[in-house]
Amino acid sequence: MSIPQTGGGLIEHHSQLADYLESGCKPKQDWRIGTEHEKFGYCKDTLMPLPYEGTRSIHAVLTGLRDRFSWDPVTEGGHLIGLTKGSANISLEPGGALELSGAPLETIHQTCDEVNDHLREVKSIADEIGVGFIGLGAAPHWSHAQMPLMPKGRYKLMDAYMDKVGTMGTTMMRRTCTVQVNLDFGSEADMVQKLRVALALQPVATALFANSPFFEGAVNGHKSWRSRVWRDLDADRTGMLPFVFDEGFGFEAWVQYALDVPMYFVYRDGVYVDALGMSFRDFLKGKLPALPGECPTLSDWADHLTTVFPEARIKKFIEMRGADGGPWRRLCALPGFWVGLMYDQTALDAAWDLVKGWDTETREALRVAAAEHGLHAQVGSINMRELSRQVLSICEAGLKARAQPGAGGLVPDETHFLNALQESVDSGQVPADELLERYRGDWQGDLNRIYTEYSY
Repeated sequence: MSIPQTGGGLIEHHSQLADYLESGCKPKQDWRIGTEHEKFGYCKDTLMPLPYEGTRSIHAVLTGLRDRFSWDPVTEGGHLIGLTKGSANISLEPGGALELSGAPLETIHQTCDEVNDHLREVKSIADEIGVGFIGLGAAPHWSHAQMPLMPKGRYKLMDAYMDKVGTMGTTMMRRTCTVQVNLDFGSEADMVQKLRVALALQPVATALFANSPFFEGAVNGHKSWRSRVWRDLDADRTGMLPFVFDEGFGFEAWVQYALDVPMYFVYRDGVYVDALGMSFRDFLKGKLPALPGECPTLSDWADHLTTVFPEARIKKFIEMRGADGGPWRRLCALPGFWVGLMYDQTALDAAWDLVKGWDTETREALRVAAAEHGLHAQVGSINMRELSRQVLSICEAGLKARAQPGAGGLVPDETHFLNALQESVDSGQVPADELLERYRGDWQGDLNRIYTEYSY
């Protein structure tokens, strides 16, 4: 999850809220790709999640990365809770999952190099202390009680609030992992088209990247349990956002939506001030009960935007949030999927033509069906496998049009990053299907085999 935002003066006019979002507009030559991926850490001998402290711990991994690979420390309340290097950072999810928030890069080739370097660094430290890391959408057998809460003030507040607004908030915080791609937009109109396509096609990403068929030691009946968890987290801040498809949607409409999302906190002098359930609208008037008489800054607004969790969201860029954490090839495939759709206008138009006739009920039904059935989902006349085939064809055309070479020019473009996804469409099997086949086959119901065979 996000680290506290900095910079930005006092908010004096309402227009500054939309202006903040609009300031993210960039010319096409400056569009970049940011990839974030989370993975679970565990002790190799016990197969239990990592505690924060100890010889085999999150702290030990962060310390090793800091000392050996020249990352700069991020601390809170005297605790090492993250690392930074340039524009990349490593942070902790609430239950201790390790997240790389990658630098904004020009090509998917660079993104994949970044992923490789990061996993190599993590593995070199982890192997020495008897720790492993695995990419899955949900913890396969750990209970809530077995997952430690990391020492971050934001997480302490969220943990206390989640059970009051939904049934699966604390499950999301401690026992799910995702991969996410962050992309730029050129104008308000470009943002609108991209966000609409992003929301409509998140179910395709959920299906193709589904990788969480186990939970609490058993088959859970879903290909993506992580996606199922997000449906019962907090209705005020999650979902498919039908209003985005309304005529006239733009930055100001997003501002109005975000203002209606209850607050979590205000960050002041290294401390998270409890503002649970309070209103940012009141904050703008200097009437926030947590800080009476005080008005917000733009960094407070930026922080508040990080507490909105729909399937795709905007800040100064668009975040694609529908995919499970997964194996290495999928970490490089997700940016391939979304860049292919979003960074070539012909591809983006083709994607919009594919989805513009869907109504709210269809989009939501696809979201539910993708989580349950993966590529075998069917909603009315829409077959997920065939839809995915069409979408991948658009992705491939978009990446070919970008014509970004790699490997010193030996690789002509980025289309090969879609290979893992094309294999899934051809076979009808996504990672969850493979895991279930192994579990019911040669693993003979021994879920512990997942660690030895699927860790990084």
